[in-house]
Amino acid sequence: MPSTEVLNYIGGGWRRPHSAAGLEVINPATGNLLAVSPAGDAADVEAAVQAASAAFPEWRAMPPAERVQYLFRFKQLLEDHFEEIARIITTENGKTLAEARGELRRGVENVEVACGIPILMQGYNLEDVARGIDELMFRQPLGVVAAITPFNFPAMIPLWFLPYAIACGNTFILKPSDRVPLSMARIVGLLSQTGLPAGVVNVVNGGKAAVDALLDHPAVQAISFVGSTRVARYIYSRASASGKRVQCQGGAKNHVVVLPDADPETTTQIIADSAYGCAGQRCLAVSVAVTVGDARQWFRGSITSAAAALKIGDGLAEGVQMGPVISQASRRRIEDLIAAGAAEGAIAAVDGRGAAAPGLGNGSFVGPTVLDGIPAQSKLAETEIFGPVLSLIHASDVDEAIAIISRNSYGNASSIFTSSGAAARKFRNLIPTGNVGVNIGVAAPMAYFPFSGWKGSFLGVLHAQGRDAVEFYTDKKVVIERWPKEWSRKF
Repeated sequence: MPSTEVLNYIGGGWRRPHSAAGLEVINPATGNLLAVSPAGDAADVEAAVQAASAAFPEWRAMPPAERVQYLFRFKQLLEDHFEEIARIITTENGKTLAEARGELRRGVENVEVACGIPILMQGYNLEDVARGIDELMFRQPLGVVAAITPFNFPAMIPLWFLPYAIACGNTFILKPSDRVPLSMARIVGLLSQTGLPAGVVNVVNGGKAAVDALLDHPAVQAISFVGSTRVARYIYSRASASGKRVQCQGGAKNHVVVLPDADPETTTQIIADSAYGCAGQRCLAVSVAVTVGDARQWFRGSITSAAAALKIGDGLAEGVQMGPVISQASRRRIEDLIAAGAAEGAIAAVDGRGAAAPGLGNGSFVGPTVLDGIPAQSKLAETEIFGPVLSLIHASDVDEAIAIISRNSYGNASSIFTSSGAAARKFRNLIPTGNVGVNIGVAAPMAYFPFSGWKGSFLGVLHAQGRDAVEFYTDKKVVIERWPKEWSRKF
């Protein structure tokens, strides 16, 4: 087959899509064509749903201890091909190789946690809830479930969902971002080597037509999504209207608060890594630093120096510290937002517009940017830039800093940098975000904790990862039993 063709994985085999060609998959560092995603359509989704539905009865009946054996084998294959997959992530997404390795490691951790399903999926019971009556609760899989995932973590985010879904006894359909289909194509190819029964995991590539078909299909019981808040609201409302269980991780505008007693060197390094890692294209990236009191002077100088010193380029190249953004369209959008910040009165202490990497004139690069003096109630202070741009806001005390963050419509993550336990405790108790860091730049929960999110950053009840994932992918069944003695005498 042509090297640029992106296939669907349905019923245990690779299939050419019914739909026409769609989005071009471009290496964002070089501008080179890597592949062409299909547009996706209802026929492709129907084929995947039929395969998943056919596989469900036998997969559901398989004991959990047997189901997780496939995940144990899958985990080992991911380890064996770790470097290969990381390089694919970097090639199609643009992040540095170190960042790709970190992403994949977090994905593998979710596979490891899902291997504990024989314990995590257990219910509970109580004898004699009334005289001679026992009551039991146990969990059962939902059926066919689907996940719609974004471009910024091509491997990790699908692995927030896939391992838990199938370990719980569901069959699974993945609709990856059509910008980055290659990482999961390789990963699913490895999964197929475990002997996983045909139809348990399926991949449908494409855009909105494929998404809508999943949202509307009556056989799809649950939808998981990660992406912008605008699309999350669309997914949540349409899928819920079809009676589905839905979890939607939306956008973010993450803040860090820097107190005067924070360690300058460590604080600056951690915040720079958070703001500019993955070129700012992660839902836990720091977007705004709120300096308190005397921290304003030293932090401005140290963060601008750190940002200006970062080396941009192809993420596969040695010594590169930040790669490109995903596309030329994203580059233009980010540069327009930097200009909007300047128009609102901010000073571009470090300006990443017009950045270029040597020998990569076709790459979609935006340099690290620091916007100093963004008005706390400006439009940009509420806008998710999703690029390597850090805005600086000043507050007189920690209460004002908390108030600034509380006004924001997003609630994904926030952090505080301080040596004061009292200030940290106050912050973590009062701040209205689902993920909170104390002297941590990226408050990314481990796989056995839920990836939380509040306000406009999340729609639903149960989050991704850990016990929340098990709850999301199962239904509770309560059984109440009575066995009168006189009935037993008949047998």
